[in-house]
Amino acid sequence: MLARILCLVLGYLLGSIIQGGYWLGRFNHIDIRKYGSGNAGTTNVMRTLGKKYSFLTYFLDIFKVILAGIIVNFCIAPHFNVSELLLFLYAGFGTVLGHNFPFYLGFKGGKGIAATSGLVIALIPFPHYCFAFTLFGLITFPLVLFTTKYVSLASLIGIAGFFIEFVIWDLVGFLPLNGTEHVESCIIVFLFAALGFIRHAANIKRLINGTERKMGEKKNG
Repeated sequence: MLARILCLVLGYLLGSIIQGGYWLGRFNHIDIRKYGSGNAGTTNVMRTLGKKYSFLTYFLDIFKVILAGIIVNFCIAPHFNVSELLLFLYAGFGTVLGHNFPFYLGFKGGKGIAATSGLVIALIPFPHYCFAFTLFGLITFPLVLFTTKYVSLASLIGIAGFFIEFVIWDLVGFLPLNGTEHVESCIIVFLFAALGFIRHAANIKRLINGTERKMGEKKNG
């Protein structure tokens, strides 16, 4: 239990402190959360500050998850009898929580999609074909985005697909987990997906009503 708590806390601190969208906004003398959709995520940065800063935001958001994984690999996992993949999932979930709810910004951050994609990318070095999660993500997200032009829909399908793929990989025995870690890891990945859908509740309503903004579409008025 101690290892899991350490990973959650580590992830939360990294997710909170490395708040790319917020700090890049401050660099441009604005609070990004007071513009556009009101969150500090990559999409809002792109609409408010442009592509260059959105790329920087995305890089920082995935970097903090990868950094959490590196720390888990070298500093935490070797000292506990727990599968490294499970500990990495805890650290990744903590990072998303920190990204979404930073303690020093009134718990108002991003929506966690970029950070979650950082977790998927960081799964590449794990054994038993875990690179397939990254490969599926690289196919699914762009395909949905360029077909529908909805960033939110591509994000939702991406995280739902990650959960489904993870469960399938677990059922066929491709994940380096032991005993009850199989169920525990699936629960954590489900929480990733559930949190993503909760954070996109307003987007889902607009998608249903046909009022969601498409990629590149300017806001009326």
